[in-house]
Amino acid sequence: MDVVLLFTAAGLVAGFLSGLLGIGGGLVLIPVFAAVFAAQGVDAAVLMPLTMGTSLATIIFTSFSSLRAHHARGCVDWTLFRRMAPGLAIGSLCGAVVSTQLPGVALKVAFVIFAGFAATQLLLGRQSQSTRGLPGGSALTATAGGLGVVSGLVGVGAATLTVPLLTWCSISMRTAIGSASALAFPIALAGTSAYVISGLNVTDLPPSSFGYVHLPALAGVVIASVFAVPVGAATSHRLPIATLRKVFAVGLYAAAGKMLVATM
Repeated sequence: MDVVLLFTAAGLVAGFLSGLLGIGGGLVLIPVFAAVFAAQGVDAAVLMPLTMGTSLATIIFTSFSSLRAHHARGCVDWTLFRRMAPGLAIGSLCGAVVSTQLPGVALKVAFVIFAGFAATQLLLGRQSQSTRGLPGGSALTATAGGLGVVSGLVGVGAATLTVPLLTWCSISMRTAIGSASALAFPIALAGTSAYVISGLNVTDLPPSSFGYVHLPALAGVVIASVFAVPVGAATSHRLPIATLRKVFAVGLYAAAGKMLVATM
C-alpha cells in the first residue's frame, strides 16, 4: 500500500477512535509509524523516539478536534481539566525527555506493556457504580503527573488510564470520555515540545523531520483524522460502545503482539 494512503487510513481510524472513546489515537498510530519508518530504512537508534514524537504531535490535533466535539455536547468537565492539566503536562514533558534517552527495544517493550494493559482495561472495563470522589489537591496533581509520565514515555494520550480513573471516581462514562479528550491536549503539547527540542541536533533523522516529529506522517494523519473525529464523537453519543471497546481491545492485543515480535 502507498505510504500516503497508509497514513491516511491510519488517520481515519485514529480520528474516529479519538472521538468515540476519547483516546488520542497513539495506540493505533505507533505500530503503523514504527513499521513504515523501519521499512523506509530509518536508523534503529532514532526509530522509536521518532515514532513516539510523531504520535504525540498528531494527538495535538485529534484531541483538540475531539474536545470541541464533546464540549458541544456538554461532556467536558472544565473544572477537572484545570485541576489535572498542569500535572499531566509536566509529567508528559518529563516522560518524553526520558524516552529520548532509552534504547529502542526498551520503548517497544514499554509500548507492548501499555497496549496490553489498555486492551485488558477496554475488554473488561465497566461503568463504575461507586460513590468515590476525585483525590484532593496534591494527590490529584501527583496522579495526573504519573499519567503524564506514562503518556510522554510511550507516545499516547493516556485516555485508557484517565477514563477508568474518572469513572472509578463516579464520573459518568460520557463525561469521562469527553474530559479525557480535553486532557490529552496538554499531554500532547508538552510531550511533543520535548521530542522536538530533543531531536533538533540529531543527524540520523529522515528528511522533513522537525526534531523527533516526521512532518509528512503528521500531515497525512491529521488531514484524515480531523474529518473522522466528529463522526466518532457523534457515534459515541448515539450507540452503546461496549462492543466497539471490545473490538478495539482485540486490535490492541494484535498490535502489541506484532510489536513484541519486532523486538525479538
